Order: sequence, then structure tokens, then C-alpha cells
Amino acid sequence: MDFTLANSNNLLLIFTRNPELGKGKRRLAATIGDQAAFDIYKFLLDHTVAITKNLYAEKRVYYSEEIWENDIWDNHIFDKKLQVGDDLGIRMANAFQEGFQNEYQKIIIIGSDMLDLSLEDIENAFKALEKNDFVVGPAEDGGYYLLGMKKFLPALFQNKTWGTETVLKDTLNNLEHESVALLETKNDVDYYEDIKDIDAFKPFLKHIKL
Repeated sequence: MDFTLANSNNLLLIFTRNPELGKGKRRLAATIGDQAAFDIYKFLLDHTVAITKNLYAEKRVYYSEEIWENDIWDNHIFDKKLQVGDDLGIRMANAFQEGFQNEYQKIIIIGSDMLDLSLEDIENAFKALEKNDFVVGPAEDGGYYLLGMKKFLPALFQNKTWGTETVLKDTLNNLEHESVALLETKNDVDYYEDIKDIDAFKPFLKHIKL
């Protein structure tokens, strides 16, 4: 790794939902069932830990429901926080604001359910913030899988219909007059169609007869 690309002024925010059977990945569970959706989410969480634990940056995991002290997120590697706010935009805004208040200079947020994301992708996103104020990783479904910034822009977290195909377009409209780096478009996991042809998910889908 080229350590000139990163320093301790970099902060990675990881938003995660506490993994509980019957909660989360509801659109996926509608097709493959609660247990398979739960197992896939835990598989994706393991992947997210694997690609972030060696990142040369400070790392904060923001839990949706409650902080779990003894789980896959190593307390020595990941700082643990609770998401605060009535919707996703407010929760993300609060996390970014806290990071900037703590004097981090480059802050990036990701979710915890992207098999298509790698350590190198996150390093490249931080590198992109060397020459740009913002970085966005577009998702194929019209949202984004990564958002990073060097300055806080409240509009990014307001007037969005979260979880819909308009989020990316509306976000880029907010950034029309800013310096922005766009990363490679990637596929996130929301529906059965997102995973049915990916080998890594085949063990979880043996029971599916479609």
C-alpha cells in the first residue's frame, strides 16, 4: 500500500444494520426467505470487515439499533457509534458533522452490504479527495455505494427519497458546481436479481426454485 495516499486525518464511516433474523434486506427476503437473506447479510458484513480492517484510516462503525461490543467489528480497530436521526439523510449528516468536528479532513461513508467493493476501491476514493472536494460511487440502481467529502455540504442529505433510483441524480445535482470525482458504477445487493448470477451467493440460493 502507498501510505502517501492516506493519513490519520482520513475517516471511514461504515453504516450498518444490526443483523437480526427477519429484519433488514426485506426486498431480498421477499424472494429468498428470511433465513437466506439473514445469512447473506452476515456474509456481506464479513466481507466489509475484511476490506476495511487494514485500511490506513480511522474507522467508525455506526449501528442502526444498538452498539454491540462483542461482534465481528473488532473494538481495537473500529470505533463504535450509534446512528442518530429520523431518516438516513439526517443520520449520515450527523456522522459527517461529528467527523469534521473531530478535525478529520477527508471523510468517506460506505454501507456494509457491497460484495463488489474492495480495499483498493476505498483507497482510490480517498486518493480522489486529494484533488477533489467530493467523491461519489454510483450504484447501478440509481443510488450510491460511497460518498466522500473534504467539506460539509448539508444539501446532500436533504430532500432525497432515500432508497429510490433518484438519489444519485439528486445528489449530483447538488454537486453541480463542486469538484467531484466519480468512481466506477457498482452493483449493490437489494433484490434477488442482483445476486442470482454471482457465484459467491450460490451457496445461499440452493433452495430457490424459480
